[in-house]
Formats: sequence, C-alpha cells, structure tokens
Amino acid sequence: MQLFNLQAPYKPTGDQPQAIKKLVGNIKQNKQFQTLLGVTGSGKTFTVANVIAQVNKPVLVISHNKTLTAQLYQEFREFFPNNAVHYFVSYYDYYQPEAYIPQKDLYIEKDASINEEIDKLRLAATTALLARKDVIVVASVSSIYNIGSPTAFRSQVKIVNVNDEYNVISFSRLLVNLLYERNDFDLKRGTFRVRNNNIDVYLAYADLVLRIVFFNNKIKEILLLDPVSFVSLNSSKYKNFIETIIKFNKDRILSIGLYPAKHYVIPPEKFDDAINKILKDMQKRVDFFKKQGKEIEANRIKQKVLYDIEMLQEVGYCKGIENYSVYFDGRNPGDPPYSLLDYYPDDYLLIIDESHMTIPQIRGMYNGDYARKKNLVDYGFRLPTAFDNRPLKFDEFEARMGYTIFMSATPSDYEIKKSLASAGKNGIVEQLIRPTGIVDPEIIIRPAKDQVKDLISEIEKVIKQKNRVLVITLTKRMSEELTNFLQERGFKVKYLHSDIKTLERSDILTALRKGDFDVLIGINLLREGIDLPEVKLVAILDADKQGFLRSTTSLIQIMGRAARHVNGYVILYADELTDSIKQAVDEVTRRRKKQLEYNKMHNIKPKSIKKSIRPRLLISDDKSKDTLNKEILGKVRFATDNNLLKSSIETELAPMIKAFKVANKTEQRKIIKNLRKVMNNFALNLEFEKAIIVRDIIKSLTQS
Repeated sequence: MQLFNLQAPYKPTGDQPQAIKKLVGNIKQNKQFQTLLGVTGSGKTFTVANVIAQVNKPVLVISHNKTLTAQLYQEFREFFPNNAVHYFVSYYDYYQPEAYIPQKDLYIEKDASINEEIDKLRLAATTALLARKDVIVVASVSSIYNIGSPTAFRSQVKIVNVNDEYNVISFSRLLVNLLYERNDFDLKRGTFRVRNNNIDVYLAYADLVLRIVFFNNKIKEILLLDPVSFVSLNSSKYKNFIETIIKFNKDRILSIGLYPAKHYVIPPEKFDDAINKILKDMQKRVDFFKKQGKEIEANRIKQKVLYDIEMLQEVGYCKGIENYSVYFDGRNPGDPPYSLLDYYPDDYLLIIDESHMTIPQIRGMYNGDYARKKNLVDYGFRLPTAFDNRPLKFDEFEARMGYTIFMSATPSDYEIKKSLASAGKNGIVEQLIRPTGIVDPEIIIRPAKDQVKDLISEIEKVIKQKNRVLVITLTKRMSEELTNFLQERGFKVKYLHSDIKTLERSDILTALRKGDFDVLIGINLLREGIDLPEVKLVAILDADKQGFLRSTTSLIQIMGRAARHVNGYVILYADELTDSIKQAVDEVTRRRKKQLEYNKMHNIKPKSIKKSIRPRLLISDDKSKDTLNKEILGKVRFATDNNLLKSSIETELAPMIKAFKVANKTEQRKIIKNLRKVMNNFALNLEFEKAIIVRDIIKSLTQS
C-alpha cells in the first residue's frame, strides 16, 4: 500500500534521478546510513520527497534552526498535501531556564512564554504518529528533549462512541483526567465548557471543537464544530486534519479518540506509587544535606517537593512537572528520557538536514543542560532526578536513529564515515547538477579596509536592478549597527538573528522576497538552506577572520545563498587569503566547472529559480489585532462615498483575502476569525456600513 502521495508540477531532472535511485536502493538493501551531498539549488528537498514517496515509512526531518525548519515544513506540506505533515519545534517565545548562581546566592526561577500555536502543533504531531503511518514531522533539535512517555500518552487515549454510557459529570471527569480544564466563559484550546446537556471540547491538538450531546445518561451525538462560528462541520472532510476520527457514517461521527491535552500525563494506576517514591527520595535528600550540616538546603528541598506534590494531588499538574517525569514514565534514574524519536517505529526514515550543523548541535545539548542542573541539585532546589529531565546524550540519539539520510552541501567527517561504513562508496550520493542550469556564483575578493563604503556602492547597483542583497556580519551587534547605519542613508534594510522570535523570522524572509525591503543583514542564520531566489549579491564582511563563522564549510554555505540567481555573485571582504577562503573558492570553482560542462553537453541555458511566496506559516492574533486597530480602521476612516468606501476596505483587506485563497483549512479559519474582528471593531465604533462590507467579504470567502 502506497502511504505517501507526492504531488509536484515537475519531475526529477539533472542529478536527481540517479540520486533518488541510489538512496532508495540503499534503504531497500538495509543500509542504515547514507549521505546526500547536494549543492545549493540542486533540489535536495525534492529528491528526498521522492525517496519518502517510495520507501513508505514514517518520516522525521531534523533541522538545526527554526527558520529552516519552518521552510522545510511548508515545502513538504506542498509536496504531500494529502498526508499528515507536522511541525515540531520548541514552543517557547521566551525562555529563562531555572538556575542557581552560588557565587551571588541568586536563584532564578524558570520563566517562559509559551506560544500556544506551536504547542498545538507539537501535540498534533505526536497525536498523528500514534494514529496513522503516513506522517512526516519536520522538527528542530528540540525533538531530542524529554516530552514524556509515548506509552503513558497512548494509555490515556479514550475512545468515545455514540451510545456510550456517560453523563455530563462523568464525561467532565474524563476530560479532567486528560488534562483539559473547564472554562464555561472563555472556551479556548485545551479547555471545555458545559452548556445544558452538552459539553464543548476545544481540542488541544487542532483548531476544532467537539460537541458531545447527552441524552438519558448516554452519548447521543458527537459533532465537529468551527471554533469561531460554532457551525457544525462535515467531519468526513477533516479526516486528514483530525487524525483521531476513527469511525463515521457520511458526516456523522460514530467513534472518536480523545488524546491528552499535554504531553506529560500521569496514569492513575501509577500516581500513588510515584508520589510515595518522590517522598522517599525527598527524605533521602533531606538526610543527605543534614549529615553535611546543610540545614538551609535540607529545608529548601523539603518545602519545594511538598509544594509540588500538593499541586499534583490537587490538579494533576505542577510547574516543573517534567523534573518528576522519571517517576511517572517507569524509568530508572539514569535511563534515557522519552523524546519525539520514541513515538516512531524502529524502521522509520530519518532525514538530518544540513547535517554538518545539526549533528554537532545534537551532540552538545546534553552537557549544557547537565551543567545548569548540577547547581540546582547541589543546593537543594531540585531532586537528583531532575538530571533525568534532559535531552538525549549523543550515543542515545544514535541508538534511536532509523534509516538515516544525512543531507548537506558540506558533510563533515562524521557523516562521511558513518555512510562509508554502512554502504561503502555507494553511501555517498552526490547531487552536483542544478536542473535550472545555474552555475555557482562568481567570487570576488576585495580588501576589508573600506568594506562598508564599497558595500554601499554594490548595494546601489543591485537595488537598481530590482534584486536583493544579503550581508553577513560576524556578530549580532554588528548586524544591528550596520542596519541602522544603512537605514540612516535611505536604504530599506532589516537584520535577522537569534533574538528575533521564531515566527517572525519567516515573515522577514518573505518580506525580503516580496521587495518590502532590499537588504537583509545577519550572521549564521543566513547560511544553511534559506531559499531566496531574488538574492543576487551575498557580501561577506571580515571574511578573513578565521574561525567557526568563517570556516571552509561556512563560507561554502554562505556563498550558496547566491546560487539561485542566474547572475548571482559573492564578494569576500578580506585583507588576507586564509586557508578557509582558498579551500572554499577551490571547491566552488570545481562545482562551477562541472555545471558548465553539463550545461554545454545538454545545451542548457541557465535560468533563475522561480519560487512562489508562501502564505505565513501561522497567523498571529497579536499581529492581526494591531493591524486591525491601527492600519485598516485608520486608513478607511474618512471614506464617505459607499463605492469608494467598499474599494478602500477591499484594498486594505487584500493581503488577507489573497492569503485565504491559497491557505489550508486551518489557516483559512484563522483568517476568517481575523476578518470578523475587523467587522466587530467597525461595529463597536458605530461604523455599520463598513461592518456590512466586511461581513459580505466574509460571506463570499466562506461560500466560495
């Protein structure tokens, strides 16, 4: 049975057919590790999509940064629109980990801002993995962190059928055990409300509401509702969206699986035993501190643990519950934590994108986490079992790798050795030909002395040709200062680095492509995999500063950002030709020569890559509110003629209307929700003519 249905407007060309054949062949011969060595712009993602379609296994794609993860997620969702493609990254917009600095006797409490949309997507990913096989999860390295036991998560899934014996009270208890909260006034994700003889459940893992209708102490009906209008939906149309629908007759749900609202769940049968173990370990720790004469630490750990236990007993959850996960997961101290990888079968397909960056990042996660927790444990803020709430060690990660494809233009020794040991020379699959015929960019080396002055003149040339520029600096501070400097001189410039919020990074890249600004300045975030066909010039400042950000690998990756434009070129500002520069130039020249030979042999005229600009990954309510209140309302405020008024409103709402037409069902509901806010804001201002116009726009979209 074919699990994945690949849909693409083109077929494999250039090096792609041979690469697909080798990769699939190695997997069918049970070769666990192989490397896809593909140059920038050669279509590695499309090659891998073809492999996924042929090998028929659940897929995990891991990338080293959230910007690239979002881009890959959108690409795979377009390739596999009828399959379950999910997004799994850290759900923190802001994260201050719990820490203790003994030199200052300073305890820093954990402080975090959780992005509810990303939390929903994480739950949707694990739900899909337990419910079906045709799943692709595109994840950051947060996939190796502890998220709780998949066995415990699965054991708490409740199958609910029409005619099951439940009433409002007993079903409310079931939902509370699944960590849903009752909220009769503000129904939002992960909550439920009771109205008359119905219960509405806003699913934690989807933008859908379930309405459970009771009659004579039985479930009479299960309905699927829109979370904004509460209009009943045809459930059969959502089969691919809500994986927990199990049985239905036409549009009538007969049976549905309800999954927990949080990853950390406590099976009732393990609860009392776990609490007793926590108390026992707490007493051991108290005795340990007292023997050393550390009364403060002894009292501190006792108060902390007793408070957490009280919260667990009262509400089934506590702040920092992950630090007690070892007690509820059935693990022994020191055992590996459960991560997203444990939700997969043993023979899944693992794609490690930009592996030369992702592998070292995975390798380094554990040590940093352990160092921070050691002070917390040593000074009585946490039990030693807090060490077991951690990312996987690298050897533990290796033990959980399925059939693995390392994907990179510059693979490191680790990937090469693993691939050669697994599949011999066939384990290194080269893909050096770009189907578009584009050759690697011309490289120009200029002195660093007057680099900013020279850069300005180059930017002016590129902007006149209506192209874009990437500028690579060494530090965040330099990127911000150069941005301000260029803005003061009238250039449209923005910067991008790790301080920018996850979802805003994709917005900035999209704005660059659309021409909202011309120059993007950043550091390492602009290296691997970022797909910007409109970029003609990549300028690397201080290219001769030997180190991590100016290594041979880094330079080749940075140069690749100009390899999607037919006239792309790179300027290295350097006063010294370092070994890294020489090696990078030599490799790019080798690849350039091979592409030119291929073009001549096949009579190919190079063409710039054309790539559609995708709608926003997630619709931000905060951003939409700001837009609604300040921009849209203000710009149509003084229109008086009705036709002019209608035209003005349609013009201001055009981006949302355009996004609606290409968005998936989830995003469309978000857009309709935002349009209703526009309508309601007009009504609140007693501008009813404007509200009616927006109402008609909503009606036309929902009926189309």
